[in-house]
Amino acid sequence: MATVVGVPKEIKDMEGRVSMQPDGVAELVHHGHEVVVQSGAGGGAGFADEEYAAAGARLVDGPGEVFEAADLIVKVKEPVPEEYDRFREGQQLFTYLHLAADKGLTEFLMERKIDSIAYETVELPDGSLPLLTPMSEVAGRMAVQAAAHHLESPNGGAGLLLGGVPGTPAAKVTIIGGGISGTEAAKIALGMRAIVRVLDINPKRLAYLSDIFEGRVDLVIPNRARTASYVEESDVVIGAVLVAGAKAPKLVSREMIASMRPGSVVADIAIDQGGCFETSRPTTHSEPTYVEEGVVHYCVANIPGAVARTSTLALTSVTLPYLIKIADEGVEGASSADPNLAKGLSTLNGELVHGPVAEAHGLPYTDPQKFLSGAR
Repeated sequence: MATVVGVPKEIKDMEGRVSMQPDGVAELVHHGHEVVVQSGAGGGAGFADEEYAAAGARLVDGPGEVFEAADLIVKVKEPVPEEYDRFREGQQLFTYLHLAADKGLTEFLMERKIDSIAYETVELPDGSLPLLTPMSEVAGRMAVQAAAHHLESPNGGAGLLLGGVPGTPAAKVTIIGGGISGTEAAKIALGMRAIVRVLDINPKRLAYLSDIFEGRVDLVIPNRARTASYVEESDVVIGAVLVAGAKAPKLVSREMIASMRPGSVVADIAIDQGGCFETSRPTTHSEPTYVEEGVVHYCVANIPGAVARTSTLALTSVTLPYLIKIADEGVEGASSADPNLAKGLSTLNGELVHGPVAEAHGLPYTDPQKFLSGAR
């Protein structure tokens, strides 16, 4: 049975990514599905309406027409309140959701009986997160670029060049979390000749980082005192902590932030999941920073949106195979057949089926196995 897949234009601040590139449309059409694309949806990523039409999409003028026509909505970012009324009961949704940081959206999806799968919690047997990885790579690299920019005096920073020059000390960059984002951040910071240290609680991960960085990065298993000491002497602190599907832990206190040199910069990559600094609150690309305790905070909630074409190409290449499965079989059927997709289930038949989100908000949890007859 053919599914109508809807691609609306993203409406978050300066969000240029689009959930499907034209060749993805062609692939879905090949599989017998219809794709409805809002006019201009791909413009921010450099994809023209004509490319979508040539690939077989039906172009419509506004988001209302997309939501009205579609059985399955595919987005990049989570729905915002002004989009809620566009959904109809029983629709399906495939996008980044980050529900552990958004109780209102969680309750809406349950009330409207939206069957949803979150990109960020689709998980392979080895524990890797294939639909989160490319955006984590982008965010990690960009966080260092942003921090270097905001260290400059005209941007409120301490007036430091990240790598210094001969005869002056380089800036000290501390990265909390040695996962995908943290590793990419370390690569860029090291490439910019900063003094780099990575804090992570997993000794095996630190051993891996020791191999790839060949001793050029200071690697530390943190405790609270060590974290406080490193934060105090840092010019840049990057929060790159991820607990899959759950709210980020607050690992850096207000007191630690206040101990930093005025004009230092912190960048919180974990802000989508609530942030890992006590002083963090979400910002936008239009107003990316604020100053708290004398420290510049960069907490943009959609960092990869600033490089929309790169991010779209990276994201849609990994989401498309899963999207085809969902279009072919529906959220419930595809999740029954594919245990990796089942890990990404958030809401199903009006019930919350993701444990960490239920725990974060104190909401009732339903085991998805109740619905997934074929799941293993």
